[in-house]
Amino acid sequence: MSIFLRSSSLRQVAPTHSRLFASTAGSPRRTSQLKAMLQSKDLSFLMEAHNGLSAKIVAEAGFKGVWASGLSISAQLGVRDSNEASWTQVLDVVEFMADATSLPILLDADTGYGNFNNARRLVRKLEQRGVAGCCIEDKLFPKTNSLLDDRAQPLADIREFALKIQACKDHQTDPDFCVVARMEAFIAGWGLEQALRRAEFCVTAGADAILVHSKRSDLADIEAFMRHWNNKAPVVIVPTKYYKVPTEKFKHVGVSTVIWANHNMRAATRAMQETSAKIFEQQSLINVENEVVPVKEVFRLQGDEELKEAEERYLPKVEIKEEKLV
Repeated sequence: MSIFLRSSSLRQVAPTHSRLFASTAGSPRRTSQLKAMLQSKDLSFLMEAHNGLSAKIVAEAGFKGVWASGLSISAQLGVRDSNEASWTQVLDVVEFMADATSLPILLDADTGYGNFNNARRLVRKLEQRGVAGCCIEDKLFPKTNSLLDDRAQPLADIREFALKIQACKDHQTDPDFCVVARMEAFIAGWGLEQALRRAEFCVTAGADAILVHSKRSDLADIEAFMRHWNNKAPVVIVPTKYYKVPTEKFKHVGVSTVIWANHNMRAATRAMQETSAKIFEQQSLINVENEVVPVKEVFRLQGDEELKEAEERYLPKVEIKEEKLV
């Protein structure tokens, strides 16, 4: 008998006032936008962001979706990507991101921050904050970053992990909220057969897409997986290590979505290192001011113009009179 008992009766329609359904006038909900990206025949792209400012920059660049990177969020908090930031701290960050942009956000949710109970509660909280989906990986909690060299990458029992995916799907309130199951078999050295087997368990459990991760410098792992997968569910990839592979090849092998996973954080890190070093060495801003954005650009990204207009509308006009000296 199958271990997967679909519990559709648990699902409810979220109230219409929820931020879950927030969208611009006439546009689909953010959850629906993300699901359409994953299911599209055209190659879709998600760009990394790690706070409200970077999320807004991603939107202005033209991207249609945001990857809330676990590595980047932990890095900007100054901690390791080993679940040292609690799930509530991550939730606070993505709430600011969701407020800063109307784009759909897919959260890198590590292992779901615990067992099925932690993961299903996370889904409810993400929905309340207008986040479109989460990606949960089949490792043990606390996780280890996949790109660390010479580190053990223990994987969870696939039945337990698949039931965690099912718990998330059973307890979401928006039917379009996306749960992506991230397969780490290649990272752990378990090989193609296990990658396929584990992915099939997750699709049976209800996963909306499969993220196949690899740290090879070529596309061999992904190509092998796609040859045997037969489009059982959309496939997402993260080409951080195989960045030299032409993007056209991703489309050719049938990949659904590409995640540019950590480059805004890495770009910001280099810029801050160089700027801090220059100011420290020169004890002056003369050679820095023209290399950074004007303060006015920061104000623009923060939405200062909207606040100015709102103050005109909502603050009473106060006439200031000069007091006469006696």
